[in-house]
Amino acid sequence: MVDVGGKTVSRRTAVAECRVSLPLAVADVLRDTGGKTKKGPVFDTAVVAGVMAAKRTHELIPFCHPLAIEDCRIHIDMEADEVVILCQVSIEHRTGVEMEALTGASVAALTIYDMCKALSHEITISSTRLLIKRGGEHDFNALVDPDE
Repeated sequence: MVDVGGKTVSRRTAVAECRVSLPLAVADVLRDTGGKTKKGPVFDTAVVAGVMAAKRTHELIPFCHPLAIEDCRIHIDMEADEVVILCQVSIEHRTGVEMEALTGASVAALTIYDMCKALSHEITISSTRLLIKRGGEHDFNALVDPDE
């Protein structure tokens, strides 16, 4: 573990994204049923799973600090045959929450896969990435051109 004892406490926020590509037939089922499969409400379940995973990141990733996350929000949007998951995590602490945001988005995506796999195994999880990190020494924003 990295010693964070000497770091300054500040507001730390991270936003991660993960994408789930669905066969058109599966996307149509989700649209037609309001996001439900035989297993239940897909997107609601994915939100709960993602928040739970973000809170337990330290149990999954070696050397991550156990953090009392103050805010975790997962937004799921369906764009044609692709599901876009955003996970935003915030805390007032000495260390950032990038891994918590990435874990939350990833587990939400895995939950969507699990709940839709009876419809098709041709589901692809991709583009898991950090979009924004604020707080600490350096901010990061993948949505801004660094040359601007």
